[in-house]
Amino acid sequence: MPRPFEIGEVTIAPGTRASVDLPVSVLSDHTPVHLSAEVVHGRRPGPTFFVSAAIHGDEVIGVEIVRRLLRARPLERLAGTLIAVPVVNTFGFLNQSRYLPDRRDLNRSFPGSAHGSLAARLADIFLTEIVTRCDVGIDLHSAAVGRTNLPQIRLTPGDARLAELGAAFAAPVTMNSRVRDGSLREAADNAGVDVLLYEAGEGLRFDETAARAGVAGILRVMQHLGMIAGRGVPRARGASVFCDGSSWVRAPSGGLLRTLKAAGDYVEEGAVLGIVSDPFGAVDHEIAAPEAGIVIGRTNLPVVNEGDACFHIATPARPMAQDAMSDHLELPSLYDEDEII
Repeated sequence: MPRPFEIGEVTIAPGTRASVDLPVSVLSDHTPVHLSAEVVHGRRPGPTFFVSAAIHGDEVIGVEIVRRLLRARPLERLAGTLIAVPVVNTFGFLNQSRYLPDRRDLNRSFPGSAHGSLAARLADIFLTEIVTRCDVGIDLHSAAVGRTNLPQIRLTPGDARLAELGAAFAAPVTMNSRVRDGSLREAADNAGVDVLLYEAGEGLRFDETAARAGVAGILRVMQHLGMIAGRGVPRARGASVFCDGSSWVRAPSGGLLRTLKAAGDYVEEGAVLGIVSDPFGAVDHEIAAPEAGIVIGRTNLPVVNEGDACFHIATPARPMAQDAMSDHLELPSLYDEDEII
């Protein structure tokens, strides 16, 4: 049997779970702010695994995924330790904002500093108290407000271990994404912690497909790591489609956008993705796909300015049929269960 797990001032015995509140700051009105986590410590030894959400405060779909994960039956016979952090950026979450009160992006503030800005201090606490205690993690994100993302896993290029974990997650789409300076992925990689990035849904919105795909994928990764048994873990609906590149298609003019393609649609080169019209209906400008690929993101806003990002098209590494995404976009059954400007 493993030893008790200690975090903050809390000791969690094997076979139990507990909520932990790590002090972060005090608001100007004297309200304390904590980084809160739920720790599930198994009776059997195994990896230490974190799942985090709302590093950007408006990415609420990840919060819902963590909530559902903590209620999943497979966790009842856990091997190893799960640290679930539903809200990393409490400040942004309360204000329904992507950013911190100082307008800094937390996911550009790692590794942080115990004596730096508010963003740096929060990054330091999350990295030292949560991330570096773990072997593996999954960080949950969504598109910004007004855009939506098809459920997708983003990997650090050239990392075979992450590719293995991404295949186990089996999101509809998997793609390489370079590590950004100051990001959690960069800091975790420097600390020797493998982190998958899950993107799905829209800021400040719930999306049932994104939520179910997220919970199912996390459970499949935990099963792959030997943390849970297969009973109650949704089976993957086919292999993830690996894409080796992507590009945003932008509005050719300002006006009202009528979208003709949804996230998950496969489009041929030259296919009309949407039409931008002036308010009088006198002029129409078609937005055409520059190459064949999968729509992995799009705007949900009907009013666009010239140059606004409207459709995100990913290029599959191998040729695929037009209906190849259909199984992935069906809601998986469960057992009791960025920033482009």
